[in-house]
Amino acid sequence: MFKQDQEIFNILLESISQGVIIVDEHQTIIEVNKYATKIFGYSQKELIGQHLNILIPKQYHTNHTSHFKSFIKDGKRREMGKQTMDIYGVKKSGSSFPVKIELNPFYIYRKLYTMALINDLSAKKKIKKKLLLKKKALKSASNGIIITDALKADNPIIYFNPAFQKLTGYSKEEILHKNCRFLQKDDKQQKAITKLKNAVNNGKSCRATLRNYKKDGTLFWNDLQITPIKNKKGVVTHFIGILNDITRTKSIEEERNHLANIFNESLNEIHVFDAKTLKFINVNYGAQKSLGYTLDEFINMTPIDITPFKNEVELRKTIDVLQKKNIEKLELETVHYRKDGTKYPVKTHLQLSKLGDRDVYVAIILDITEQKKHTNELEETVAKRTEELKAALAAEKELNELKTKFLSLVSHEFKTPLSGILTSTILLSKYTQEDQQHKRDKHIKTITDEVHHLNNILTDFLSIERLDKGKYNYKFSTFKVSKVINEVIYNANMLLKEGQHINYPSNIDELSLHQDEKVIELALSNLLQNAIKYSDENTVIDINVTQTKDTTVFKIKDYGIGIPLKDQKNIFNRYFRAENVLLTQGTGIGLNIVKDHLNNLKGEIYFESIENKGSTFTIEIPNIADQ
Repeated sequence: MFKQDQEIFNILLESISQGVIIVDEHQTIIEVNKYATKIFGYSQKELIGQHLNILIPKQYHTNHTSHFKSFIKDGKRREMGKQTMDIYGVKKSGSSFPVKIELNPFYIYRKLYTMALINDLSAKKKIKKKLLLKKKALKSASNGIIITDALKADNPIIYFNPAFQKLTGYSKEEILHKNCRFLQKDDKQQKAITKLKNAVNNGKSCRATLRNYKKDGTLFWNDLQITPIKNKKGVVTHFIGILNDITRTKSIEEERNHLANIFNESLNEIHVFDAKTLKFINVNYGAQKSLGYTLDEFINMTPIDITPFKNEVELRKTIDVLQKKNIEKLELETVHYRKDGTKYPVKTHLQLSKLGDRDVYVAIILDITEQKKHTNELEETVAKRTEELKAALAAEKELNELKTKFLSLVSHEFKTPLSGILTSTILLSKYTQEDQQHKRDKHIKTITDEVHHLNNILTDFLSIERLDKGKYNYKFSTFKVSKVINEVIYNANMLLKEGQHINYPSNIDELSLHQDEKVIELALSNLLQNAIKYSDENTVIDINVTQTKDTTVFKIKDYGIGIPLKDQKNIFNRYFRAENVLLTQGTGIGLNIVKDHLNNLKGEIYFESIENKGSTFTIEIPNIADQ
């Protein structure tokens, strides 16, 4: 065949990188190239002259014959099975393999031939199968996987597996062609991000743990591994990223670290020792510090070395109740012996636990040295308090007597002005004539004075209650001393007896205080009104004010009845009244209130008095209140 062109034809056949088989209209093989013999495993001699069915699996022979006739009739070039099915050949060994066959009809000397161009798809099928397996593996992987295109701007995501979408909650449209930084939201100041950027810029592999956020804003810890993919020229074309959600692991790790910190940083001693050997497995820093041993020393020791237990039998006899599951926790008081030989009392809480697959004892130990000390001190205190209680009972008896005296006093103090008011009211109704106005004025003044007196008593009682409960609210301000003195004297002038006179202090116009103005006024008014009350007619009352850098001193001196020497020690006690004023109006609480106020303001009050000659009361108060 083709004798004149055979040599050229053969050269062409062998230059084609596909299997070539030529058959005639009866499907008899008339020519094959070496590539075809390699594919099917026959030699050229074994194939030429054979029917084409030798290369087709038997189950396809019948269909093939009809297809071939159809092809001959159509007379056009086509690819076998392209639209309908996979095509298979059969090797000399009898094994089938996938092929791609292109049929090309042609005529020579009016005789029809068909040239089949054959490609062995076995390798491609294997690669395709592997790729399908890998794709299925990627889809079924529990880790999130992404592939980015390193040759495009901003390294966009070109592939993601279902696990990535499930983990992050984003849609396909929100993921593809985006840089994966959207997982960072606004939390971009992370060292791990800088580490990843440097790796990407340098085309390196990198592993980093960073904070990422799901679409709904939920934080998850991402253990990310990125790997560059390079082409034959060494250019990075893609990055593969594998995401591992380690939020749960991170949480467990943080919890474990937290518990480890508690163990190590606890001021109490914590011992862990083996239930079988009794040897220490671990002790915390608190135990090492308290006992003076290092951890390496503890590892070779047992609780017998630091407690009064004489031997293992004695120790096990005490702790066996835990092994027998009789109780969950054992508490006992004992002593610990330090490395330097000293000892200290402890309270031990012992429990049986598990460390891996072995039983261990966990002991939490509290140094009760201070507790023991406090117990002893408490016993001493109880004895002391017993004596104090006896004294308090005696004081209470005295207080009850004072209260009885006070109630009698208050009854008298209220009854007297109320009687005066009632009497004046009755008399007022009788003085109806115009020329009796001076009598009406007299009784109106009496009523006014008695109402003021009752109001002052009630004010004192309310002051006592607030002072006792610590509810008095001091209001500090800066004011002139002269303003307070003027107010006090003005009010006192209405109480002066016949011929009484108050000497105004000199050189006070420039003096100022930063204190509670109302309290200072109250204290001075009380002292000045007492001076008026307990002095006779036609007497003088002196007021003197001096001021240093830090302190202001007020002195109010009268020439009245004075205070008996035996009563002077009680003069500031609540409800107390001196013997020589029992018949004079008064409640015995004014000076007590003044003293409490001055004590609260870091001031003080004291006096000098001689009976029947007069008294001098002194107030010292800081210029600036200690707020």
